[in-house]
Amino acid sequence: MTAKADKGTALITGASGGIGAIYADRLAGRGHDLVLVARNEERLAEQAQRIRSETGRAVRTLRADLSDRSDLAKVETFLRNEPGVSMLVNNAGFGAVTPLLATDVDKMEEMIDVNVTALTRLTYAAVPGFVARGRGAIINIASIVAIGPEILNGVYGASKAYVLALTQSLQHELADKGIRVQTVLPGATATEFWDVAGMSHAHLPQGWVMDAHTMVDAALAGFDQGEVVTIPPLQDGEDWTRYEASRRELSQRFSHAQPGARYLG
Repeated sequence: MTAKADKGTALITGASGGIGAIYADRLAGRGHDLVLVARNEERLAEQAQRIRSETGRAVRTLRADLSDRSDLAKVETFLRNEPGVSMLVNNAGFGAVTPLLATDVDKMEEMIDVNVTALTRLTYAAVPGFVARGRGAIINIASIVAIGPEILNGVYGASKAYVLALTQSLQHELADKGIRVQTVLPGATATEFWDVAGMSHAHLPQGWVMDAHTMVDAALAGFDQGEVVTIPPLQDGEDWTRYEASRRELSQRFSHAQPGARYLG
């Protein structure tokens, strides 16, 4: 096994399977020790043992249900008190495909707890230490529904739009402090996400569905290239560049004490 440079510890949420488990594999291969966070303790232990044997990296596990405030607080405390953590991968989350009239609002609240509240609190727990140490990285897993909220369930789209907006704001605040920030917007990806959301990806056109390993490798290539927003299925990156330039230009047109002429009688 070729020795890898020590890059500190990456804490990955939702790491027992799917995209989170692939991030764990890839980051261990890049020289990171790991802290794997998820609800399923047995799957976490199996994943940790496999990565230890294959890479020789140190791998710890932290069982936590991020919709539970006491479990969430445990992960926050770890992030605040562990100086070796150099990367936070906010991957945990879930979605839905049902419209409002067919959706349980309690389930939507739980989605907000995980997709928005937990991600925010873990970010706030990690960033002060990153800034104090002058290094660190945050990778937030969002979705293409962040810019296409009509595609799936509205609360899911709104939660991922929040992740995109928060990441862009973090980049604005932290780029000059040595902190890397990235959000990844996957399209349809072959993971358990779809079964949990209520529709198997097998029902989607297969030309739409990206292999999860391919998605993570593309996301990490975007990270290496310094992208703040990485959209693996977008074929022409200039489309995003133009979209973002237009958004920023539009945002400069809002500083007026008077409403637009169309609102005046």
